[in-house]
Amino acid sequence: MSELIFNNYNIGEEIIRAITAMNYVSPTEVQRKVIPIALDKKDLVVSSQTGSGKTAAFGIPICEMVEWEENKPQCLILTPTRELAAQIKEDITNIGRFKRIKAAAIYGKQSFAKQKLELKQKTHVVVGTPGRVLDHIEKGTLVVEKLKFLIIDEADEMLNMGFIDQVESIIQKLPTERVTSVFSATMPEDIKHLCHTYMKNPVEISVEATGITTERIDHNLLEVKEEGKFSLLKDITIVENPDSCIIFCRTQERVDDVMERLDSGGYPCDKLHGGMYQEDRFAVMDDFKRGVFQYLVATDVAARGIDIENINLVINYDIPLEKESYVHRTGRTGRAGRAGKAVTFVTPYEQKYLDEIEQYIGFKIPVMTPPAKEEVESRKAEFIAKIKAVPALKEDKGVKLNQDIMKLYFNGGKKKKLRAVDFVGTIAKLDGVKAEDIGIITIEENASFVEILNGKGPAVLNAMKNTTIKGKQLKVYQANK
Repeated sequence: MSELIFNNYNIGEEIIRAITAMNYVSPTEVQRKVIPIALDKKDLVVSSQTGSGKTAAFGIPICEMVEWEENKPQCLILTPTRELAAQIKEDITNIGRFKRIKAAAIYGKQSFAKQKLELKQKTHVVVGTPGRVLDHIEKGTLVVEKLKFLIIDEADEMLNMGFIDQVESIIQKLPTERVTSVFSATMPEDIKHLCHTYMKNPVEISVEATGITTERIDHNLLEVKEEGKFSLLKDITIVENPDSCIIFCRTQERVDDVMERLDSGGYPCDKLHGGMYQEDRFAVMDDFKRGVFQYLVATDVAARGIDIENINLVINYDIPLEKESYVHRTGRTGRAGRAGKAVTFVTPYEQKYLDEIEQYIGFKIPVMTPPAKEEVESRKAEFIAKIKAVPALKEDKGVKLNQDIMKLYFNGGKKKKLRAVDFVGTIAKLDGVKAEDIGIITIEENASFVEILNGKGPAVLNAMKNTTIKGKQLKVYQANK
């Protein structure tokens, strides 16, 4: 069914194959509205909640429209956080897998030199945070002369995080002949001004804010004194007994404290905040997605880049001070058409923040009654059984796509004047191998890496041991993961 539906959009067979393997069944509302206009190369301003499927809404057209032959970046995607940049890079790579689309993610707290080397490769799509992207453009390590597409994702969050001036500086350095798309959960005046200044008659698309209505998410409020929060948190988790839950706190110190107390209580949990090393943040995110642990304690940094379909409970341990954060936090649940629950703790001194949130979302959050002691006691055995159970790990949506791929290492690269087309030309001539069996190719100074798709890696590896490339006999091995 998915092929028939997505085929309506004039998308090539390579993209259809990839999104089918990624279990895209039918387009979401934002995908139905955005994809045809994006393929028509028109500027777009899209108001759409997190969890609505917008990454694929711009990712599918971008992968369809970029030209594989061009070595310099053709699309730049700006995101507010490193986690989201990494997530989008992975999604673009998966969607463009059979077209050999190469995406790079660039952000702070990661080696500039390493990113510089990656940007020297053939790169079709660059995803990055504004500060690091601007740095690369100013140093000449990110070449923008061939850029045809600019996508600004989570524009309102860029504004909240103070990045909007950097975004504007980046825009001013890009070719004016380009297609620009802005995606934002909300449309503050500054974002509207940005669109008005730098876009050409953009088509405006608004997708109903299902993320903040009571349709899929059951919103609840619990009034509690500060000193009673942790005890209430335990009662709520016992009664709700979620498969997957995020507990949002306001500060890094609070995250550390809550996580340590939950850990001492035997909860399968971990934490995520901006004070952690980037590698640790990615590792925690990956484990949470796979279901290694049930409870993630996090600051707002985690309200971006977590694309998990089965989080069934979000707890605002601290009410957010920014009204928009309520939308982004609670939007972690109720994704992909599933039901979810959001519980917000509010202390007697936080009424003004609650008033702002309720005015913003357009409805009063119902006050719930705290769980009775008898109810907590009656649910405890079931809760303990679940937290002690060995987790059933979930497959990443790219696993099926990547299972038949072997990455090969060749001991020659740019210094031997080798190019991606040389590898394609040679490998595609082998018996039983076609160009579509070749995936992403990375050419470094003294080495090259070639992905072989469709389970044909072992045969290509064997054949290339006795086949020259541009008259050169290279050593070839299966690359380390």
